[in-house]
Amino acid sequence: MDTNTTINNANHVMANTYSRFPLIFTKGDGCNLWDINGNKYIDFVAGIAVCGIGHSNGYVKNYVCEQLEKIQHVSNLYYNTVQIEAAEWLVQNSFADKVFFCNSGAEANEAAIKLARKFFYDKEQFHKNRIIAMKNSFHGRTYGALSATGQDKIKKGFDPLLEGFDFVALNDIDALKNAINENVCAVMLEPIQGEGGINVCSKEYLNSVREICNENNILLIFDEIQTGMGRTGKLFAYEHFDVIPDIMTLAKALGNGFPIGAALAKEEIIKSFGPGSHATTFGGNAVSTSAAMAVINYFQDYNVVDNCKNIGEYFKDRLGELKKKYDFVLKVKGIGLLLGLELSIKGAPIVEACIEKGFLINCVQEKILRFIPPLIIKKNDIDALINCLNIVFDTIN
Repeated sequence: MDTNTTINNANHVMANTYSRFPLIFTKGDGCNLWDINGNKYIDFVAGIAVCGIGHSNGYVKNYVCEQLEKIQHVSNLYYNTVQIEAAEWLVQNSFADKVFFCNSGAEANEAAIKLARKFFYDKEQFHKNRIIAMKNSFHGRTYGALSATGQDKIKKGFDPLLEGFDFVALNDIDALKNAINENVCAVMLEPIQGEGGINVCSKEYLNSVREICNENNILLIFDEIQTGMGRTGKLFAYEHFDVIPDIMTLAKALGNGFPIGAALAKEEIIKSFGPGSHATTFGGNAVSTSAAMAVINYFQDYNVVDNCKNIGEYFKDRLGELKKKYDFVLKVKGIGLLLGLELSIKGAPIVEACIEKGFLINCVQEKILRFIPPLIIKKNDIDALINCLNIVFDTIN
């Protein structure tokens, strides 16, 4: 079946919720993808920061296939050993004492929102139920996560949204101070806004946020859906800032393509999630958590986080060369392998031109090229992309 026929068939039966590129991928290996016509692409999108250890990773295949032969799903009415192993590793390698597993980043953020409110409810501080979130943030598409998202274009058409959220500008500590009152239960933010334009929190800002939360009996929630699991050159982005949150959410690269999310917190907070307070049928099922264990063991065996740090620095330097060369490149943004080029022109035509040359990149906020490749990307792949961007940029210049 040819590409056009396949796409036409898809459009007849699938909801049109994505502006999809006319590409149908049939095979992946590491940082490469092949479409239905056999064309090869170097992937700098990684399933939107999901495939951290690459496509068709052997560890994931072996762990999942082995688990499929044992047990696939029993629900959370019972225990399963692989879920426990994944939770133990997350606890041992983070600030948290306990983990709640779910199916996605949006669900992890829903859990965080509910947990923050339930924590103060249990203390009979019923007035503390408002959450301060950031402008340009993105926390998911479900109603709670959407209500916490600071982008009007994403919310359009879904009113009335949930009550209880206020928004301030990122890195503006005075705006946050002015928004604080006795009704605030949590501040929720991404250490680096991905969908919002690769906006990095300053270390001074996050330290001040932590102090404000401490002084006002407010919980601090870090959404590390995109920044967690090595993406920034640290296992978790909060490690860059010497700031420990009270609740952290993970997903994306945790399962390398399998649906899994997690909300992590200290014991004194997460104990508010007692039996019956929050639940999920599929969350933490044996297959998804076996994929997470594959990621965890691959990270340990191949020093993935260190590679991300080193290769990320190299990539950022190469992007800096483009900034020096082209006037329409305004800024290089990001940390590790969550990087962006801010342009004075629209990025969509550049994305399309790169696709034609065999490179998958992404554009957010119309004018910011986002690069979120697998964490196993090599220098030669980065050099090839930079050469491609030089050719494409020269046609604009």
